Formats: sequence, C-alpha cells, structure tokens
Amino acid sequence: MKTFQVLAASVVGTLCTIGVAWGQAYPARPVRVIVPFPPGGANDIMARVVLPKVSEQMGQQFILENRSGAGGTIGTALVAQSKPDGYTLLVQSIASHVSNQHLYKKLPYDALGDFSVITPIGRLVAVLSVHPALPAGSVKEFIALARKRPKEILVGHAGVGSFIHLNAVMLESMAGIRLTQVPFKGGGPAVVGLMSGETQAMIVGIGDIFEYIKVNRARALGVTSAERIAQIPHVPAIAETVPGYESATWVSLFGPAGMPKDIVDRLNTEFGNALRDPGTSSKLSALTYDPVHRTPEQFAQRLKADFDKVGKLFREAGVKIE
Repeated sequence: MKTFQVLAASVVGTLCTIGVAWGQAYPARPVRVIVPFPPGGANDIMARVVLPKVSEQMGQQFILENRSGAGGTIGTALVAQSKPDGYTLLVQSIASHVSNQHLYKKLPYDALGDFSVITPIGRLVAVLSVHPALPAGSVKEFIALARKRPKEILVGHAGVGSFIHLNAVMLESMAGIRLTQVPFKGGGPAVVGLMSGETQAMIVGIGDIFEYIKVNRARALGVTSAERIAQIPHVPAIAETVPGYESATWVSLFGPAGMPKDIVDRLNTEFGNALRDPGTSSKLSALTYDPVHRTPEQFAQRLKADFDKVGKLFREAGVKIE
C-alpha cells in the first residue's frame, strides 16, 4: 500500500512538473495577434506600442496582423475559432467586442462565452470633433445646430457598434438630437473622411485625431470622460452640457476560450510588466492613451457590465444592422 502511495505521489508530482514546464515553455514560437480593424485606429496603435516590449520580455515575436471587415467580426471570429494554445490572440476594444453581439442576429462566436479574457491594455477617451467649416464652437452650439437641422449633420464612425458609433448614439439619445451616421472601415479612414469634408463631425478616440486638433484641421468641442483631460485641458467634458454623458472603453487582449490558466496568467503578467515599463507607458501617454492593466477576473466583470450597458442602449435607441 505504501509503495502504491509513493508511486501515486510521484505521478502527481510529475504531472505538476509537466504543467509548470508547459507554462514556462510558452511561447515556443511566434505569437499571432489579430487586430480586427485596418491600421491607424486605437486598437492598432496601442498594439504596435505594447507588442515590441512583450516580444522582448518573452523572447518570441508577437506579430500583429490586421484582419478587418464586418465591424470587426471577421478577425474576431478567426480568433474565436483558433486553437486555444496561446498562439493566436485578439486585440479588440470592449465596446466593439460586446456591441456586435447585440447587432447581428447570428454571429460565428459568442462575445462572452467564446473567449479567454486576459487583460486590458489601455483606456480610450474620445472627443467630439468637427470639421472647421461646421458653424459650431461648443457642444451647446453643436446640439442646437443638430436640433435646427435634424439628420443634416454627417457623423463618421468606424462601423456600426464601434466605440465611435456608440459615442454618437449615446449623444443622440441623451441630447435628443438626430444625426446621420456614416460608416467607414475603421477609425483611421473615418478621420480621413472628416479631414476631407466628407463628414462634418465624429466622436473619435482622441489619439486618432489629436494631431489634427493641434494644427486646427479639426475643432474639439468636448471629451467623453466625466472630467476634462490633461492633453486638451481647455476642452470641456460633454457632460458639462449633457449631464451624465460619459463614455470610455478599454482596448483589451483576448484569446480563444479554453486557454490554459497558466498561459492566461503568464500573458496577463507580461503585458502588465510591459505597460508599467516607463518607455512603453510614456509612448502611450504621448499618444493620449492611458495604460490599463487588470486581472482576468476584474476584466471579466467589466466586460459583462459593458455588455449589459450596450445592450440596453441599443434596444432603447433602436440600433440594428440593416
């Protein structure tokens, strides 16, 4: 009996050692990181800042791949259907990730059930920006103009359900105005549309449009955070005109459901270390992004809260894919 107990203990110990070794061996080859939007948007920019540091820390390349289309669902589905071994990951904003579940009658994935949540990377605050030709110098004037000319102001966004789209829908709902939403294939193309005059306004991540604001090619009217932000302290919060308005999202790291916990924890730790690195954090801050790191458990709670919030907003506003 004692011999059997010793043998059993030895087997358990060996299995534990193998499990630890598996976690330590990861990653044994390059890791593919999908951004489900074109280059130039917040997801893409944040990933390009953070991934080189993670690659350096972990001794393997984390290679970014843009797979855009259908409001981010094509690239997201690719990750959901991948082997859960940690070699295919997703960088996606929570807003877009949960929005699509409420927009499409049928998706090739479940936003809450088909992914391993790993960590946020950064917080994204947006700014209501208008083309210089639009006769509105404040949030109050913009709302007054929209009421005077319902549906005449063309507002660009990165696809139905994107963070940029959510911001505009929320403003319409809370301010009692009607805008005409113009979809583009991503945040970068939507900004180009505003610069060219194809659209007159958008509520876009500040990092996407900050350089244009500085050279007066776009006019900033209000930020979506509850308070003013350091990058443009002279620009008021939209909430100063529309009480209760607040919108921010996390650009975050996901993997397919079923990833081993030790790999999820390792990635969470390594991305946290990269975000705390002075060089990485200063680059993100210079681009107006706030580095954010949370445990997988904290991240899962936020994901569920945003899922419920977006669902309620879309139902009340009648937002749907035509």
